[in-house]
Amino acid sequence: MPPKLPSFAELLDSAQQSAVHLEMRDSYGVTAEADSFARWKETGAVDDDPESPYWAPWTYLIRRIVSRGVVVRRARIVSEPVSDYIRYEYAGTRANVTAGEDVRWLPRRQASDIALPGNDFWLIDGRLIRWNHFAGDGGSAPGEISEDPAAARLCAEAFEAVWQRAIPHDDYKIS
Repeated sequence: MPPKLPSFAELLDSAQQSAVHLEMRDSYGVTAEADSFARWKETGAVDDDPESPYWAPWTYLIRRIVSRGVVVRRARIVSEPVSDYIRYEYAGTRANVTAGEDVRWLPRRQASDIALPGNDFWLIDGRLIRWNHFAGDGGSAPGEISEDPAAARLCAEAFEAVWQRAIPHDDYKIS
């Protein structure tokens, strides 16, 4: 029987040293973002206030774990020119950074020779993986937890290779 899937709060609260997240899709169709994304497409306005009702649960969680000394890094591999969804995501990233996440962007052309896992993931302390699965339309599909050492090693090596090449959020300019 596969391990029970912890909530993101449980997962990140379990981190002692690091939590890294690799995102590799150019579009996500996550239900919780649908209204915000539609509003951004209509108006160009995005909620990037880390204290807003939309962001506060996440930013509170990140601040809490960062205050314990856990390093939280997020890397995004993106096609260029970027998709509308990536423009939207980029516009809201200030909330992630303000909360304490270190965020970097890697143009997909610069990732061609990096061995990457088949799915987005969170890697906790280099040993616990939370695979993020998505349906073909970008909607969330059930995630999965793994403590397989070989898979954790692949994720750690892939993330570090991406991180070394990626551009810090404040320096990345979308085209």
